[in-house]
This record gives sequence, C-alpha cells and structure tokens, in this order.
Amino acid sequence: MAGVPEKARFYLERSVPQLREFEAKAIFTPEEIRSLVRKRGDFEHIVLSPGSKPIDWMNYVTWEKSLESLRAKRCRRLEIRTSTKHTGQGRVFGILERAVNKHPGCLEIWKEYLLYARDTKATKKYRKIMTRALRMHPAKSELWVLAGRRSAGNGDMQAARGFFMRGARFCTRDATVWLEYAKCEMEWLEKMDARKGKKGGAEKAIQEQAEHSDDEMQFAEDDSEDDVDENGQLVILPDPDKSAAKKVFDKAITQVLENNPALDGAIPLAIFDVSKKQPFFNATVAEQFFDVFSAFTKASSQPRIIQHILDSMSELYPNDAATCYCYIRQPLIGIDINTPSYPKALKEALARLKSSLSTTTSKPKLVEKITAWINTTLSSEELDSGIRTVLTHTLRTLSNP
Repeated sequence: MAGVPEKARFYLERSVPQLREFEAKAIFTPEEIRSLVRKRGDFEHIVLSPGSKPIDWMNYVTWEKSLESLRAKRCRRLEIRTSTKHTGQGRVFGILERAVNKHPGCLEIWKEYLLYARDTKATKKYRKIMTRALRMHPAKSELWVLAGRRSAGNGDMQAARGFFMRGARFCTRDATVWLEYAKCEMEWLEKMDARKGKKGGAEKAIQEQAEHSDDEMQFAEDDSEDDVDENGQLVILPDPDKSAAKKVFDKAITQVLENNPALDGAIPLAIFDVSKKQPFFNATVAEQFFDVFSAFTKASSQPRIIQHILDSMSELYPNDAATCYCYIRQPLIGIDINTPSYPKALKEALARLKSSLSTTTSKPKLVEKITAWINTTLSSEELDSGIRTVLTHTLRTLSNP
C-alpha cells in the first residue's frame, strides 16, 4: 500500500495542468506557483496522515477556495477570458469528496459540501450530495430542514413536505424539524393569501403546487433504477419529460382546491397535533409553536391556529408559566405599537397578566418572561410616552410584588 508521500505526490500531479495554465497565461509568477505547490504539498501530507482531523480538510478547502477567488480576480484585472473556473471548482469538489469519504460522520464537512454545491449552482450534484448525507445522517434534523427549505425556496412544496415528513419520522428527540415544517407551511399560506387578490393568482398558485414535483430528491426502494451516484447508491432524479404529461386543471377542479382545508391552515394544525404525541413535547415546545405561528400575521388562518394552540396548552398544561405567557400575549399579536388599536390590546393583555400572576404554578418564571417582553417593547424609540409610562410601572410592580 502506498504511503503518505506517494499519495500526496499523486494528488499534486493531478494539479499540474492547472499550474501550467497559471504560468502560460502569467496569472501567477513562477515564485508564486512554487509557493502554491509547497502549500498544497503541506495540506496533502496533513490530510493524508493517519491522524488527520475534519478541521484539516476544512482548512484545505478554505485555502483552495481563496486561491480560486484570487485567480478569478487576477483574470478580470488582466482581462484573461480563456481561463476557466471549472478546474478550480473541480479541485474543491474533489477535496470535499475525499473529506466526506475520510470522515463520513462529520456533519460540518457534509454541510460545507452542500454549501459549496449550492454556491456554485451545481444543482444535480447538490441533490446527490444531499441524498448521501441524509442516508448517512438520517437523525440529523438540520439536514432535513436544509433539504426541505431548499425545495420550498424553489417553489416545490410537495417535495418540501416530503422531506419534512420523512425527517419528522427520524428526528423525534427534539422539535426542530416540526417547528421548521410549521414555519414553512405558514410561509406558504401567506403566499397563497397574497395571491388570492390577484386575477387568476390563487388558481395559478394551486396548480403550481399540485403539479410541481419534478425537483424532489427521492430514495430508491429497489434496484430497478439505473441512476447511481459516485458510491453506487441509487438516486432518482427528476424526469424532464414529465412536464409534457402534466394534467390541465379546469375551473371546477381549481374551485375544489381553493376550498380545501390546506388553505385554511389544516396542515400547520396537523403538525402541531401530531407533535403533541411525540416524546419531546412539553409546555416549552408548545410555546415555541405559538411563537412560530404568531410571526405570520398576514395569514388569514393565523387567529384560528393561535387559538387552537392556546386551547391545547390550557388543556395539557393549565396555569403553566408558558401557557400563561402565551395567553397574555395573544391580544397583541399582529398589532403594531404605533396603531390606535394597540392601547386597547395592551389593556387586555395587562388584565390577563394580573389574573395569571395569581393562578400560575410558576410565578418567578412567568415574571421573567414578562420582564423580558416588556424590556423589548420599551427598547422601541417609537413607543408612545403614555404606553411607556404604563409599561414602566408594570415592570416596577413585577420587580417589587
């Protein structure tokens, strides 16, 4: 078996064509090229040694990326148009591929690999990397969130839901996937509500969501597929011919879709209800769901969802500090501090605060939450002086019961 020096020499020799281009086009001076070779040799010996760590590979990748950035800048300055960036990007991809093979359990390397594929717009490679990463780390919630978020960002909610639902089956130790799934669905509901006012907007949006399923990553269940990745693992890629076979939605079907429960917040409610059966669920997680839903004030279904969360918290955790805190904040959701309706809502919230302080099972914890909330509100420079006086007095009352 070849030793470290022989392996390092092998990888260094593969970069010779690039170095010759640097010299021929005067992108780097001969002395700089010799320095590059020495630096690469040092990195290769470090990463190929038996005691190499993931950080060594990350440093190597960072250096190669900075070299590619410098090459691009010099080409622009020297007006060299024939130098290609694919060689430098290929080296970075090669190092990252070797890194994940050397340290498959390091999540940071996988995330760096995905980030670089995204930044270089290598879409097909990104899908293959993500598929391998999810196979290697099915219990890592951040990977499922990353996959779901990317699909949602590309407008493919069907694929995003598939990732989130599959991730929810694997990640049952914390609520990360569930909360992100709920957030993603609320973002979708806001987009649907925004398009309802436009002519044909809702109809077009519903059709896109129902039909757009070509860009999802799937896992093959058998060996009948021919498409395999670098490691021989099966990957099902989008079929470009499927677009020609898409069905046309008529007005009757579209009207049915517009009235479906999904547009009324049924999916976020289902996510919350199913999460209540998971081992990680408690009052704190319920409060986190409340915070997620509270941020989407433009969704028409938000008030109903918020009320459902509060009803569930009151049933499962009556008088808990988290339940009381959400109950107190409910009147203020979606109301700006500079609007005429804010004083009335604040009056209702303070009345709820007074009653909750006498019934809560953890008064110190509730006081801590309310104090943080009031301090955040007082930090606004646009706050009305009368409201500031009321909140300051309330804060002082909490500090000196």
